[in-house]
Amino acid sequence: MSIGVYFVSLGCPKNLVDSEVMLGCLSEGPYHRVSEPEQAEVIIVNTCAFIEASQKESIDLIFEMAHWKEEGRCRLLVASGCLPQRYPSELEKLLPEVDLFVGTGQYHRIRELLEKDPLASRSYIDQPAFIHTEKNERVHTGALYRAYLKISEGCNRRCSFCIIPKLRGNVRSRTVSSLVTEAEGMAKRGVRELNLVAQDLSEYGMEWKYRERLETLLPALCRVQGIEWIRLHYLYPDAFSEELLEIVAREPKIVKYLDMPIQHTCDRVLKMMNRRLTRSRLFELVENIRKKIPSMVFRTSIIVGFPGETQEEFEMLCRDLMELRLDYVGVFSYSQEDGTPAAELGQQIHPQTKRKRLRILTELLEQNALEQQKKYLKKRAPALIEGVCAETDALLEARLASQAEKIDGRVLINDLELLDPSEQKLLRAGDFVEVEITEVLPYDLVARVTRVLQPYRFAAEYDLSVT
Repeated sequence: MSIGVYFVSLGCPKNLVDSEVMLGCLSEGPYHRVSEPEQAEVIIVNTCAFIEASQKESIDLIFEMAHWKEEGRCRLLVASGCLPQRYPSELEKLLPEVDLFVGTGQYHRIRELLEKDPLASRSYIDQPAFIHTEKNERVHTGALYRAYLKISEGCNRRCSFCIIPKLRGNVRSRTVSSLVTEAEGMAKRGVRELNLVAQDLSEYGMEWKYRERLETLLPALCRVQGIEWIRLHYLYPDAFSEELLEIVAREPKIVKYLDMPIQHTCDRVLKMMNRRLTRSRLFELVENIRKKIPSMVFRTSIIVGFPGETQEEFEMLCRDLMELRLDYVGVFSYSQEDGTPAAELGQQIHPQTKRKRLRILTELLEQNALEQQKKYLKKRAPALIEGVCAETDALLEARLASQAEKIDGRVLINDLELLDPSEQKLLRAGDFVEVEITEVLPYDLVARVTRVLQPYRFAAEYDLSVT
């Protein structure tokens, strides 16, 4: 009997990797993936529970999917991931519609749990200890030319605002050989852009006392044939070594892009956050990186309204960010999360004040964003084509090495006249092209294609002709 599975993955790319491993567990008969919930006998929602907003999104979607138990073919509704890991007993009472709760340490057992005795427990939650390897089947769900590679799971940091260590456990790293083997398999399937993810890349290998570490992993990945771009996500600034900087500078496959969360620039607030960074260290690091890699693009995240943050400290944060001139800055209001030390701190900031600070800093950064973009005007650079542009007058969408997928804006291509007609017809998602930037917007860039650099060798799998 064939069993249709409908899968929804919420939250971060790390959660998406877990979802792909779960789909890999169900990749052989009798299970098959379906594209619509009404077609499914099994519906799985891999949830996020990082902050209150993500918890609400997860619960709302579970309620929405529960509808198909009455109106569709669904006979098993599964909630997996961070939400059941965080609230196991509460969810059993709140969501009687859910047949199975699977935590962050049990997701690799999904096939076994779907086939268990229906009178057994609804919840399978324990202390997370699992991390997948190259031996676990994984179903690639995104574009074939880009993929995420999770190099470690869990976090040993104890930032006072963060619940992640309770949801994901302590650091468990994969071996260099395991990661290289998986990357080689990805390259053979057509992956060209490899996005390295973890709760903190800099903690990779710490449980082995760094016998294997990021500085040994990166050169090994750079030797994988077929991979053209390697992007580093979630690399904490307090652990950035000179050796790592030298590797990033010399390896052409490592894109000159750093996703480096700083959260604040005031030493007192950073200390309350239990961050190891200091303001002076941050400025010193950014200056040093720019000196060695002038083209480096920085992405970061900032929290406003942390308990006890004064108006003066907020204004200092605003001034510092203008001075640092970071390329992409995500700003978030502090979310008071149960089970975190920060939730118990005094001087919780009034929601109205948090909203005001969020608006002020966001508007300030928007004004700065256009100035940052101007450095690209009239420059030529390689770009990776993502596909046809649906909602604008542009012909195609693409990304520079300085733009991460779905995060940092895009390149809107509206001119192909420098290519001959045969080249125009053959352009496909996954092609590398050279573009010239003709216009800058606060977040996006407008460009024309000057030449094709590397056609995607799996182009036959796409139908994205622009003519």
